[in-house]
Amino acid sequence: EVQLVESGGGLVQPGGSLRLSCAASGFTFRSKSMSWVRQAPGKGLEWVSEISMGGSWTAYSDSVKGRFTISQDNAKNTAYLQMNSLKPEDTGMYYCAAARFCPVGTVVAGAYNYWGQGTQVTVSS
Repeated sequence: EVQLVESGGGLVQPGGSLRLSCAASGFTFRSKSMSWVRQAPGKGLEWVSEISMGGSWTAYSDSVKGRFTISQDNAKNTAYLQMNSLKPEDTGMYYCAAARFCPVGTVVAGAYNYWGQGTQVTVSS
Protein backbone atom coordinates (compact mmCIF):
# COMPACT_ATOMS: atom_id res chain seq x y z
CA GLU A 1 0.00 0.00 0.00
CA VAL A 2 1.35 3.40 -1.00
CA GLN A 3 1.47 5.93 1.80
CA LEU A 4 2.70 9.50 2.20
CA VAL A 5 2.46 10.61 5.81
CA GLU A 6 3.12 14.24 6.67
CA SER A 7 4.02 15.48 10.12
CA GLY A 8 5.54 18.49 11.82
CA GLY A 9 2.81 21.06 11.40
CA GLY A 10 1.52 23.20 14.23
CA LEU A 11 0.97 26.71 15.54
CA VAL A 12 3.92 29.08 15.34
CA GLN A 13 4.38 32.81 15.77
CA PRO A 14 5.34 35.02 12.83
CA GLY A 15 9.07 34.80 12.26
CA GLY A 16 9.23 31.29 13.67
CA SER A 17 10.25 28.02 12.06
CA LEU A 18 8.83 24.57 11.46
CA ARG A 19 10.14 21.48 9.73
CA LEU A 20 7.65 19.30 7.92
CA SER A 21 8.35 15.66 7.17
CA CYS A 22 6.82 13.36 4.57
CA ALA A 23 7.44 9.66 5.13
CA ALA A 24 6.92 7.55 2.02
CA SER A 25 6.25 3.85 1.73
CA GLY A 26 4.90 1.38 -0.78
CA PHE A 27 6.82 2.67 -3.79
CA THR A 28 10.40 3.25 -4.90
CA PHE A 29 11.16 6.62 -3.34
CA ARG A 30 13.97 7.49 -5.74
CA SER A 31 11.70 6.96 -8.74
CA LYS A 32 9.55 9.97 -7.91
CA SER A 33 10.08 13.68 -7.51
CA MET A 34 8.61 15.01 -4.29
CA SER A 35 6.63 18.22 -4.00
CA TRP A 36 4.99 20.27 -1.30
CA VAL A 37 1.66 21.89 -2.11
CA ARG A 38 -0.39 24.00 0.30
CA GLN A 39 -3.94 25.21 0.56
CA ALA A 40 -4.90 28.29 2.54
CA PRO A 41 -8.38 28.47 4.06
CA GLY A 42 -10.92 29.19 1.33
CA LYS A 43 -8.33 29.17 -1.44
CA GLY A 44 -7.06 26.79 -4.09
CA LEU A 45 -3.94 24.68 -4.14
CA GLU A 46 -0.61 26.51 -4.29
CA TRP A 47 2.57 24.75 -5.31
CA VAL A 48 5.40 25.46 -2.85
CA SER A 49 8.48 23.44 -3.73
CA GLU A 50 9.84 20.37 -5.51
CA ILE A 51 12.89 18.19 -5.25
CA SER A 52 13.87 16.00 -8.16
CA MET A 53 14.24 12.23 -8.22
CA GLY A 54 17.48 11.60 -6.37
CA GLY A 55 17.54 15.16 -5.05
CA SER A 56 19.88 16.74 -7.61
CA TRP A 57 17.83 19.91 -8.04
CA THR A 58 15.18 21.88 -6.23
CA ALA A 59 12.63 24.55 -7.11
CA TYR A 60 10.60 27.02 -5.08
CA SER A 61 7.69 29.34 -5.58
CA ASP A 62 8.53 33.03 -5.41
CA SER A 63 6.47 33.37 -2.24
CA VAL A 64 8.75 31.04 -0.25
CA LYS A 65 12.10 31.35 -2.02
CA GLY A 66 14.85 32.20 0.44
CA ARG A 67 12.76 31.13 3.44
CA PHE A 68 11.93 27.47 2.79
CA THR A 69 14.31 24.61 2.02
CA ILE A 70 13.28 21.24 0.61
CA SER A 71 15.42 18.17 1.13
CA GLN A 72 15.16 14.42 1.29
CA ASP A 73 16.80 11.45 2.96
CA ASN A 74 16.76 8.53 0.55
CA ALA A 75 17.81 6.10 3.28
CA LYS A 76 14.72 7.03 5.28
CA ASN A 77 12.38 7.48 2.30
CA THR A 78 11.49 10.87 3.72
CA ALA A 79 11.18 14.35 2.28
CA TYR A 80 11.42 17.49 4.38
CA LEU A 81 10.40 21.11 4.18
CA GLN A 82 12.29 23.45 6.48
CA MET A 83 10.26 26.63 6.86
CA ASN A 84 11.90 29.71 8.35
CA SER A 85 10.75 33.30 8.80
CA LEU A 86 7.16 32.16 8.68
CA LYS A 87 4.46 34.68 7.84
CA PRO A 88 0.71 34.61 8.52
CA GLU A 89 0.15 34.10 4.79
CA ASP A 90 1.99 30.78 5.06
CA THR A 91 -0.97 29.42 7.03
CA GLY A 92 -2.64 26.44 5.44
CA MET A 93 -2.74 22.71 5.00
CA TYR A 94 0.52 21.41 3.62
CA TYR A 95 0.50 18.31 1.45
CA CYS A 96 3.36 16.29 0.06
CA ALA A 97 2.91 14.71 -3.33
CA ALA A 98 4.94 12.32 -5.44
CA ALA A 99 5.15 12.24 -9.22
CA ARG A 100 7.05 10.31 -11.85
CA PHE A 101 6.65 13.08 -14.40
CA CYS A 102 4.82 16.36 -13.96
CA PRO A 103 5.41 19.98 -14.91
CA VAL A 104 7.27 21.88 -12.21
CA GLY A 105 4.87 24.04 -10.30
CA THR A 106 1.70 22.28 -11.34
CA VAL A 107 -1.30 22.34 -9.02
CA VAL A 108 -3.30 19.87 -11.06
CA ALA A 109 -4.02 17.13 -8.55
CA GLY A 110 -4.09 14.43 -11.20
CA ALA A 111 -0.56 15.25 -12.31
CA TYR A 112 0.79 13.66 -9.13
CA ASN A 113 0.79 9.93 -8.56
CA TYR A 114 0.38 10.03 -4.79
CA TRP A 115 -0.74 12.51 -2.13
CA GLY A 116 -0.47 12.62 1.63
CA GLN A 117 -3.27 13.54 4.01
CA GLY A 118 -1.75 16.89 4.91
CA THR A 119 -0.46 18.63 8.01
CA GLN A 120 -1.81 21.96 9.26
CA VAL A 121 0.46 24.96 9.62
CA THR A 122 -0.87 28.02 11.41
CA VAL A 123 1.20 31.18 11.69
CA SER A 124 -0.33 33.57 14.16
CA SER A 125 0.56 35.70 17.14
